Amino acid sequence: MSFWFIPFPIFKMKKNINSIETKNAAPAGGHYVQATTYNGQVFISGQLPVKADGSHTATEGFEVQVRQALGNLLEILKASGSDPAQLLKVTVYIVGVENWPVFNQIYAEMLGSAKPARSVVPVPELHYGYLIEVDAIAVIPES
Repeated sequence: MSFWFIPFPIFKMKKNINSIETKNAAPAGGHYVQATTYNGQVFISGQLPVKADGSHTATEGFEVQVRQALGNLLEILKASGSDPAQLLKVTVYIVGVENWPVFNQIYAEMLGSAKPARSVVPVPELHYGYLIEVDAIAVIPES
């Protein structure tokens, strides 16, 4: 009886993990980056509704915060070379389940025809008193 040994992995994986940073979105506020790319995908860190200059909007209304957080996400997506049509999964954390309909309306407006898989998770609170945080995974189209 003979055995054949096949070394793993059988295929070569790209090992290029790159960081994305754009001045058009809120700067990373901790030990993380705005996004990372790997193997044709972009992984966008949780975006609070912080302005690109680093100023906070926690005292603003829910609608303003939604537009800012989603705007940050879209700017980072753009900086990675992707766009809303390439979104695979979006996760949203909102304070107050009663805010869900307003969020959904603004989300549909800002994402247009893009309808990625999505989770909306009501939470009791977020950092700095914010009312929304959003993260996402998308594909970077080959050029």
